[in-house]
Amino acid sequence: MFLTQMSSEKRATVVATVIATILTLIKFFIGVASGSVAVLASAIDSLLDTLISIFNFFAIRKSEEKASDEFQYGKGKVQAIAAVIEGTVITISGLYIIYEAIQKAIHGSKTELLTPAIIVMVISIVVTFFLVQYLLKVAKETDNLVIKSDALHYQTDLWSNGVILFSLAIVYFTGLEWVDALFGFGIGVYIIYSAYEIIEEGIAILLDKALEKETVEKIREIIGEHPEVNGFHWLKTRTDGSINYVEFHLVLQPNLYLIEAHRISDQIEDKIMLLDDKKRWIITPHYDPYDDEDINNAIAEGKTLGEVVR
Repeated sequence: MFLTQMSSEKRATVVATVIATILTLIKFFIGVASGSVAVLASAIDSLLDTLISIFNFFAIRKSEEKASDEFQYGKGKVQAIAAVIEGTVITISGLYIIYEAIQKAIHGSKTELLTPAIIVMVISIVVTFFLVQYLLKVAKETDNLVIKSDALHYQTDLWSNGVILFSLAIVYFTGLEWVDALFGFGIGVYIIYSAYEIIEEGIAILLDKALEKETVEKIREIIGEHPEVNGFHWLKTRTDGSINYVEFHLVLQPNLYLIEAHRISDQIEDKIMLLDDKKRWIITPHYDPYDDEDINNAIAEGKTLGEVVR
């Protein structure tokens, strides 16, 4: 009953948190008991999964809050902040795993309880696989940045768990302990690499990066192809992860009634919104009787209106 009352995004974070917690407890027990750096690395990663999923739950709840007098554009960018923090935490975990791998390579500690460790990793792979499929489904339906980051994170877990299982099998059949350290080091590097994309996307949103070039080009085509539009300029786009913002200046006939100008912009807005029906759109047109792009650009550069006119 509790889960059914949540949004699909928040429900996904709760499911991920529960699964990550269970896997963390199992892996920690086996990792410490066996002395396997790879299994311990996976346990640490699962612990971070738990903390991140909890953080994501509150981030999504905050981002879903409606706009207020104080936050008039809402709090959608909380998703981007969460993604940057998540990527940073993943990077730190990768560095720690690399450190542990180097320590084992230097000191050459022996891996025990190989059979239980292998069984645990098989269970982890199966459970994580189904969790990834679920998160990808929610991410596809909602296009939520936090859920996409979570799905990407668990996808890296899936690959790293497979590598760990492979390394444990090699140690089991050959007794080559350095393989565990080598694979643990490789997993650490891979985890750091996977975090880059999450951080990059989060920072791009925080810096108000424009929408994808293909989307912007389609918006340009939609505006330019309208038969009653004489021209347009000052097209700007951005997103907060769940809402796309678009603004532009429309050059229309000088003697056009305001109601007609509104009709034209409504037709344009309707077509733009169809470009991505999974996200909300806030589109702000401005009506110009002539093309004043040069004036707008000059003012944007810091010139006064008097200087522009002169």
